[in-house]
Amino acid sequence: MKTGAKILIEGLQREGVETIFGYPGGVVLPIYDELYNSSLRHILVRHEQAAAHAADGFARASGRVGVCLATSGPGACNLVTGIATAYMDSVSIVALTGQVPTSLLGNDAFQESDITGITLPITKHNYLVKRTEELGHVIREAFYISRTGRPGPVLIDLPKDVSTKEIEYEYPESEQVNLRGYQPTYRGHTRQIDKAIEMMMEAERPLLYVGGGVISSNASAELVSLAEMMGIPVTTTLMGIGAIPCDHPLNLGMLGMHGTRYANYAVTESDLLIAIGVRFDDRVTGKLDTFASQARIIHVDIDPAEIGKNKRVDVPIVGDSKAVLQEMRERIQKRKEYERWLSRIRTWKEKFPMKYPRDGVLRPQFVIEQLSELLAGEGIIVSEVGQNQMWTAQYYCFRHPRTWITSGGLGTMGYGFPAAMGAHFARPDQVVFDIAGDGSFQMNIQELGTVSHYQIPVKVAILNNRFLGMVRQWQELFYDRRYSYTELPAVDFVKIANAYGIDGMRVEDTNDVRPALQAAIETDGPFILDFRVEREENVFPMVPAGAAINEMIGGLNE
Repeated sequence: MKTGAKILIEGLQREGVETIFGYPGGVVLPIYDELYNSSLRHILVRHEQAAAHAADGFARASGRVGVCLATSGPGACNLVTGIATAYMDSVSIVALTGQVPTSLLGNDAFQESDITGITLPITKHNYLVKRTEELGHVIREAFYISRTGRPGPVLIDLPKDVSTKEIEYEYPESEQVNLRGYQPTYRGHTRQIDKAIEMMMEAERPLLYVGGGVISSNASAELVSLAEMMGIPVTTTLMGIGAIPCDHPLNLGMLGMHGTRYANYAVTESDLLIAIGVRFDDRVTGKLDTFASQARIIHVDIDPAEIGKNKRVDVPIVGDSKAVLQEMRERIQKRKEYERWLSRIRTWKEKFPMKYPRDGVLRPQFVIEQLSELLAGEGIIVSEVGQNQMWTAQYYCFRHPRTWITSGGLGTMGYGFPAAMGAHFARPDQVVFDIAGDGSFQMNIQELGTVSHYQIPVKVAILNNRFLGMVRQWQELFYDRRYSYTELPAVDFVKIANAYGIDGMRVEDTNDVRPALQAAIETDGPFILDFRVEREENVFPMVPAGAAINEMIGGLNE
């Protein structure tokens, strides 16, 4: 005889789960009692939101499914922001929530919340399990749905009596999941791929526009191979950073509102846009009718709902990025030269490099550049949200996929620190840094207790300007410097870290930046760096690819 709790733990182990991030409560006590003697590693976070973000960071760094666990009512509700973050960025997590006994469902019982109803719009699928006999199959389905096709979060809600009931149950040796209506398409249609190749041969100014779908499908090698074979430049979204090495000659960096000028110019001037694993989001496109207005568009995505959703395309290809890129590579018979196009792009790169003042003032860009040089493209960099996120995307040199972890779609402040914890458990061999703003860091600062408790060697570099920086930047540029509720009081983060038994250091001079970063890297456990940076430094450029920027290109078109 096995309880539902035991069936759950066995099911997780069968799915290859080794680490769970969670927080206990009344209705999940049967599960926690079963965890007590299991081989699963449970990380006790200090807030349920952190459990969801840690599971998310684990999934992004590893390519595997992350798992979080919370009790009913407020515990389950506290997962919502983390689940929505994973949903917006197509991250594979399974969230386990406790629920009141089935006999009390709908009675407004103590700590009851309709978590399946609440999360319906932000999960790929969710379950309210009412019979213990169904639990084993539900677990198998949940992991299958989460990791196949377009990845995403799945929630399983477990009433207490489902966890405590004993039944005769043995997992089948091999159980195939077959869901009617859910058959993700992995191979692209051959005729559509041939049309795409024909367009590439006809184009004079092609551009690869690459997003997080390439990272999710582990298609970086195939992307670089195709780009090199055809000599086509590549621009990435925020989520696509790392798909092609930062210093690759064909890499134009990030496009969009805070992207490089030359990437945005290339989109505006291209006559063929090959979009792979992207969703044409507003931070990239600006005004849709002016985005890539001269280009025909090929769009490759595993989710057919994304193709044509925001931007009309000429050749839609439904399929997995890796499989489609492989087939494109195999079916291309000859290389076409785009030297005139590449020469123009080189001119833009020379004329509009990413730069900032080198005047001895401690600026956040300098901190990020120094860290990039020290780690030489290795390690895992996680960010919070806001200016710190954009500076990292602009000035850190990412050479590998799954080394850049950030909240792109939802833009969740407080994401980075707990996500960095999850990334460590996914890749314990790597140095993990969280690049934080002082505003974002304080949203989940209680996780200092978690990293101290488990001695998780996460390093935090706080770019401390005592502002909600990105909001302040917009107030400066568009609201006549009326800083309405964006200035934050000074906080001694080193003293707070010390109170948790964690080492830290405040840095106020550029000469101290590199030694401080080196000290953090060489410290075995967690370390907090409080960089007191220039308070009113802004993120530039702010040039949406869909903006009317032709006049800015000027004579470079000649």
